[in-house]
Amino acid sequence: MADGEAQGGEDFPDAFGFSHKRSERKAAPAEETDSAPGRTGPDPYRYSVDYPSMGTCLIINNKNFHRSTGMSTRNGTDVDAAFVMRTFNVLGYKTRLYNDQTVAQMTRLLISVSAEDHSQSASFVCVLLSHGDEGVIYGTDGLEKFETLIRCFKGKACKSLVGKPKLFFIQACRGVELDDGIETDSRGEEISERIPVEADCLYCYSTAPGYYSWRNTVNGSWFIQSLCGVLEAHRGKLELMQILTRVNRKVALHFESSSNMPGFNQKKQIPSIVSMLTKDFYFPH
Repeated sequence: MADGEAQGGEDFPDAFGFSHKRSERKAAPAEETDSAPGRTGPDPYRYSVDYPSMGTCLIINNKNFHRSTGMSTRNGTDVDAAFVMRTFNVLGYKTRLYNDQTVAQMTRLLISVSAEDHSQSASFVCVLLSHGDEGVIYGTDGLEKFETLIRCFKGKACKSLVGKPKLFFIQACRGVELDDGIETDSRGEEISERIPVEADCLYCYSTAPGYYSWRNTVNGSWFIQSLCGVLEAHRGKLELMQILTRVNRKVALHFESSSNMPGFNQKKQIPSIVSMLTKDFYFPH
């Protein structure tokens, strides 16, 4: 499904009853150290950004599509790509932009980047700007499952990013439903334990499952405009989930479609956040 174009408009039982095995190992006697009183180690609830680089920000910007796909040209997406490049450069990322990628090219690109050495990076970001439908993203010549494209970054497939945040931002439709809206009243620690292969990933979609995603042909998409603006305004001050909640609010309240197409006027949109992050993440100020 094409993402929608707007011609105007603003952008031992515990308290829960579970039982636990008690360790039979006796507690070791207290030991003293020569460290200064009050000194603490890395925060176990916060991702470390104490690395030489924040990491790579990979941007795939698909604008022009083969006639066989039935997909229209995504006017305004180059504005989105420019916004993303500027914002993530400001945040300390090494941005890499690839335009008009086929499914095979997207697949090879993501596999190639996942195979790189990210050991000196704090994180990884991927921004996909394209047409889409529920669970799939379009290359210029067809579609591919989103899960298939990005699985090379999970678990053992990308060891140098294990335990580090992997952030995916997807500007694409996820269906054909339209939202009419409704009125209201008002450097890190050692990874020694086993972790799930899905851990430390975040997927932020421009719209809710099943819905259209709006893009202004002049100003770019509602989601990318909001994401970049809020990231730059609150980096270093708010945690990532707080930032993304503010992105949700901005898209929800500040935008409404203005279209001459019957049934497409005065529509709304809400982004969707799917997080498997295990710590707080703060971009540097």
